[in-house]
Amino acid sequence: MSDQVELTILMPCLNEAETLAVCVEKAQAYLKRSGVSGEVLIADNGSTDGSQAIATAGGARVVPVAERGYGAALKGGIAAARGRFIIMGDADDSYDFSNLDAFVTRLRAGADIVMGNRFEGGIEPGAMPFLHKYLGNPVLSFLGRLFFRIKVGDFHCGLRGFNTEAVRRLRLETSGMEFASEMVVRASLAGLTIEEVPTTLKKDGRSRPPHLKTWRDGWRHLRFLLVYSPRFLFFYPGLALIALGLLGMVALFPGPLHVGARLKLDIHTYLVAAMTLLVGVQALSFSVVARRYGALLGFLPASDSLERVLHAFSLERVLRAALVLALVGLAFTIWAFASWAGTGFGDLQYGRVMRVLILGLTGLASAIQLAFTAFLASVVEMPLKR
Repeated sequence: MSDQVELTILMPCLNEAETLAVCVEKAQAYLKRSGVSGEVLIADNGSTDGSQAIATAGGARVVPVAERGYGAALKGGIAAARGRFIIMGDADDSYDFSNLDAFVTRLRAGADIVMGNRFEGGIEPGAMPFLHKYLGNPVLSFLGRLFFRIKVGDFHCGLRGFNTEAVRRLRLETSGMEFASEMVVRASLAGLTIEEVPTTLKKDGRSRPPHLKTWRDGWRHLRFLLVYSPRFLFFYPGLALIALGLLGMVALFPGPLHVGARLKLDIHTYLVAAMTLLVGVQALSFSVVARRYGALLGFLPASDSLERVLHAFSLERVLRAALVLALVGLAFTIWAFASWAGTGFGDLQYGRVMRVLILGLTGLASAIQLAFTAFLASVVEMPLKR
């Protein structure tokens, strides 16, 4: 666009009259000192305390965003920004907008996203709640690195810079605090370059409580990370449950198992193992459907290895395998029923007959799950392929 500048300093705002003026002043001072051509943009989310007038008086441009939420405000600001690069940060005076050189340098060098790291740069006493500092942020950042192999130490730092067009192409969707996670995860899945620089965090200048709610927003971040990683949500737990269930059933099929002098594992544990196996099969099925659905919609990258596996396991092949498994399960079930009939339909003893019956029913249930999953995958694919 003809009026494009190099840098937009973007701040989401909802009733930040206490601190907005000083944030705008620091951002304007940085642009003047550094010689970077830029603008200060306030994405106002419906303030009622005069924040808009304060921002305008400080020389900032204000864009109103009707949809409520941290992510919604930032999406509105990103859409309206004129800068080739954007550096976003909270308008509560907790981040230092007068010291953005490291972000600009990395962006100019070609990084798509430059994250601030508060743990490396320094956190002022009282600036971050205890649970956020020692539990929430470290745990969620660890999960982000584990699930998506992103080498970022501070997943949720609110001060970050990015290439405007690169992030617009991601078409970010979340409207709440989980927007911070979505940007990093979607950028990584899209193959964008993500780098990190130290930054500082000081206690914010507001007299009111922050918009961030510890448990609600922590859950929203965790939920997002899980939904975007079918491997860790479904596949790995499914494999673990199947292995555990099979181990229990194989170990207990011959008869009771004594562990030590006091512990005896028998038919009840065998039944638990069978249920564990069934849940594992279901989780594994979910992982295939979720991964395929995500790839077809485009919010998860396509996988050549997954495509080969899915091609090998077509609907007809899975149905044939399910049929074989169902016949085996049915045979065990019929044998158990015949054995029960041979006793005059009396009480079933916790012995061989019950073990065979549980094995047969587990096979039948697994076969039904596989068949339903194969049909579900086909139903999902039809409209998406069109």
